[in-house]
Amino acid sequence: MSTVIEQAVQARLISTAPQLENVPATLSYDRTDPFAVHMTFPPPATLEGIEVVWTFARDLLATGLEEEAGVGDVQLRPYGFGRTVLELHAAEGVAMVHIRTSELRRFLRQTQELVPQGTEHRFLDVDQDLVQLLSS
Repeated sequence: MSTVIEQAVQARLISTAPQLENVPATLSYDRTDPFAVHMTFPPPATLEGIEVVWTFARDLLATGLEEEAGVGDVQLRPYGFGRTVLELHAAEGVAMVHIRTSELRRFLRQTQELVPQGTEHRFLDVDQDLVQLLSS
């Protein structure tokens, strides 16, 4: 069984322009890092022209599907029928994207099948993490 889940999602970039721009993104989850979710934007979708990865808590994603969640760089909230707004705060500014809530729910369900909520600690390799920490 694979320890990694990846799912492509269609995000819509919200800007001051009157139209919304579709932006491809990939959600990923690795049970060796059981508390984290990663969202990757390819080079054409970023200001720097390089791949950008945002990492945030799986619990934040779960909460943000139901109510406003997050204080800081990553914030989520339900928006209208079937959408979730993801706000990404960086030194360059704030990016806001709409994502279909159904896509996020499907991804979250897959992560919870791989690592059930509340059992994340069983998938941590504390010894390896300690070796890495002490070697650097």
